[in-house]
Amino acid sequence: MPKASVKRLIECNKNQLIDLVLDIEKYPEFVPFCLNAHIYEKKNEGDITTIIADLTIGKGPFKDTYKSDVKFNKLDSTINVTNIGGPLNHLKNTWHFEEQKNGTEISFNIDFEIENKFLNIVMTKSFQFGLDKIADAFQKRAEELFGYSNN
Repeated sequence: MPKASVKRLIECNKNQLIDLVLDIEKYPEFVPFCLNAHIYEKKNEGDITTIIADLTIGKGPFKDTYKSDVKFNKLDSTINVTNIGGPLNHLKNTWHFEEQKNGTEISFNIDFEIENKFLNIVMTKSFQFGLDKIADAFQKRAEELFGYSNN
């Protein structure tokens, strides 16, 4: 199963970055390979926000939509995502946000398996590169929206 992680310090406050990650319907505007996004349900219950959403990911002739259960826990500043439908046998990703003196450190870990074994092999070989591109996109989007720069 492809697994990867990335850690970044972004010069924004923690709540701005959390809101950016939870704004799933905007992903097609800036996330590489994200073609469409749709939120079906969003519930706030105490310190937990739950979102059920679809993401359509693709490049060239390959395109698939998967449904995810997204849970944001305000108490520990984490977002946990698991798949509940689509071309994935397994998906678990976790975002963690930790405020620092000069910004917010984000950690993103992902572990997944695609039903198509050939695509799984291809993704295993190139996934860290792809994850770095996604992290770059979130960092650039934060800088554009919130006027910070990581120089």
